[in-house]
Amino acid sequence: MSQLTTGSVELDDVPLNRFHFRLTALTFGAHFNDGFGIGAIGIALTLLAPEMGLSDAWRGAIGSAMLLGLFLGSAFFGWISDRLGRIIIFTSSFAVITVFTFLQFFVTAPWQLFVLRVLIGIGVGGDYTVGHALLAEFLPRKHRGEILGSFSVIWTFGYVLATLVGIAFINAQLANAWRWLLILAGFIAAIVLVARLGTPESPRWLMRHGRVDEATAILNKYFGPGVYLHSEEAQETTGGYAELFSRTYIKRTAFNAIFFACLVMPYFAIYTFLPSILTAMGLSGLSEQGGGFATEVYLNVFLLAGAVMGIYLTHKLSRRGFLIGAFIILTASLTLLAVLPSSLAVIQVILFAGFTFVLSAVSNLVGVFPAESFPTRLRSSGVGFATAISRLGSVISTFLLPILLTNFGITVSMLALAGALLVGTVVSIAWAPETKNRTLADASEVG
Repeated sequence: MSQLTTGSVELDDVPLNRFHFRLTALTFGAHFNDGFGIGAIGIALTLLAPEMGLSDAWRGAIGSAMLLGLFLGSAFFGWISDRLGRIIIFTSSFAVITVFTFLQFFVTAPWQLFVLRVLIGIGVGGDYTVGHALLAEFLPRKHRGEILGSFSVIWTFGYVLATLVGIAFINAQLANAWRWLLILAGFIAAIVLVARLGTPESPRWLMRHGRVDEATAILNKYFGPGVYLHSEEAQETTGGYAELFSRTYIKRTAFNAIFFACLVMPYFAIYTFLPSILTAMGLSGLSEQGGGFATEVYLNVFLLAGAVMGIYLTHKLSRRGFLIGAFIILTASLTLLAVLPSSLAVIQVILFAGFTFVLSAVSNLVGVFPAESFPTRLRSSGVGFATAISRLGSVISTFLLPILLTNFGITVSMLALAGALLVGTVVSIAWAPETKNRTLADASEVG
């Protein structure tokens, strides 16, 4: 086996080039589809629920179906990717997403829509897992955090765009509005699928599996001669889920899964059913039958602004400090939203905007921490497990929220979600490592 440890610049320290930006753009696709899918189903449910006579249980099931698929896809494809390579999943996942997104137009029963959205979620979950690992393994450490974190921006853009398009469809009284809304992301998915053809395999993964000549050829082609990989990358060990739960990695595995879940449980539950929540709080701009949209648009502006600010904060702040501070603010603000009387509507709207801004900003870290916490042999498995657990939590919170709202009211529902944020706060204080400015070869040393 030849050695890939000679040269003048380590891959972790190469300057950004056109290939980095192209790979980033291609990886954004899954996040756009996920955000658009969550935003679209929230609006679509206001139309299809009365059309199909959906119960609260069916509303929760359809609202959480894509998240259930994400759980399944993330858990399975991360393990597969660490063994078979990143590219096979990176390409095939978007074939799955494209086909089943378009098939949503033809559903005639709730169970059909539920099944299709689970299948879409499986594709997105596999792509999340592999896309994060693949991009992290190419990016220089100087820019890795803000680029991985910027996935939150494209997710938020997809969510906001779906909301605005849905509003436009409803106002235009478009026939089959919810069907057209649900399949729009399929056109983007088809473009991404074609554009991904020919993407190179991760040289770190190739090195790990003894394919040094192929890794060398990729480095030479995309970065020029003189770029090398740290010798740690050539150590041939198997990795896998068993090692994630070994004494060495159990704490970081638990941290990544729990903090990720505690952030996205309120995120997906609240913003999947935002119209219903605002109605329950007396702040509705979009009632169950349609109407005005001022509050939704207002909050969507803060979602976008927070996502963009999160890139800057990820670059400027320590990973650990940013996460812990945000968890404290989110827990306090959601608790206040739960207990403040509806007569304080202006204060509630301001508080909701602040909560939205901070939640969107710190969500940048869900794309950063897992990818920086594990060595190459475990990266896809680690990212996949953390993503899977986060989506399992989101399935539970999103399924239960309409049932909680109907049976216990807005205060209990919001306090339950605030409880998840409190757990995330405690876990982050106890276990969050500092991964900023580390090389990926140093991931085995993360505390």
